[in-house]
Amino acid sequence: MALLLHSTPERREIWGRVFAEAGELFFATEAEVTDPEEVTHIACWIPPNDLSRYPNLSAVIGVGAGTDHMPPLPEGVALSRTVAPGIEAMVRDWVVLAVLALHRDLPLYLDQATRGEWVTHKTRLARTRRVGIMGMGRIGTLVAQTLGAMDFEVLGWSRAAKAIDGVETFGGDDLDGFLSRSDILVGLLPLTDDTRGILDDRLFARLPRGAGLVQAGRGAQMDMEALRRALNGGQLLAAMLDVTDPEPLPPDHWAWADPRVIVTPHIGAQTDAEEGAQHALAVIRAGREGAPLPGLVDRARGY
Repeated sequence: MALLLHSTPERREIWGRVFAEAGELFFATEAEVTDPEEVTHIACWIPPNDLSRYPNLSAVIGVGAGTDHMPPLPEGVALSRTVAPGIEAMVRDWVVLAVLALHRDLPLYLDQATRGEWVTHKTRLARTRRVGIMGMGRIGTLVAQTLGAMDFEVLGWSRAAKAIDGVETFGGDDLDGFLSRSDILVGLLPLTDDTRGILDDRLFARLPRGAGLVQAGRGAQMDMEALRRALNGGQLLAAMLDVTDPEPLPPDHWAWADPRVIVTPHIGAQTDAEEGAQHALAVIRAGREGAPLPGLVDRARGY
């Protein structure tokens, strides 16, 4: 069994060391592969164009937390997304940063600063602000626990309601009840056929008037023009976006210049190379032992 890494020189150096220490066969580039039959795993953001070259390929390992960008894989080839504590912690940090920014009116104060305006506005206690999290997987749960410890009232919605201490959870059909009580809405959903375009006019209209939006899921989930309409109509007061549609966001896009919107260029998390390599080793060892693969993606569900 051998792993081929299709990635950057910096990542290749770290992965090469980790695999050497583990005693596992590792190819840093396709040029190093002399016998394609040895390659059983490929780790990448996007796979090499011709996977048919590797007849014994059993799994492709996405080096990020999301895999919705992956092309179709050959029959019988599993797909794993990287599960790493660093990814979860980094996304949690970005979301908490964004929630606090909206809670404390940072977009408003940054806009005032461009004009040198020293004007104060009413500040609310965290316990009076309800934060609704769409997507209660590992990251959503971590975000909910962190915000709850900061005295926010936290709500959570997912396809199937989950029991989480300190969080009022909603499932499936009860989206309206969840949205109507979300003063700040946090998007952390995976991209599926059901969630594509979900952040639209109809959804924004179901939020309390003057709500805030934090979007850290996937760009294709949001109708950017619907966001602009919601901001212009006062339904939303401000938004923090780490993902957009399209990506990258064009330099002349309205969102860059709108003071009610703060955009970061999809930097909520970046996979730590060492953690990514350790996840890949876990996938290889699980396959060897016939155990369930860590981070296995159900392509039909999209995550």
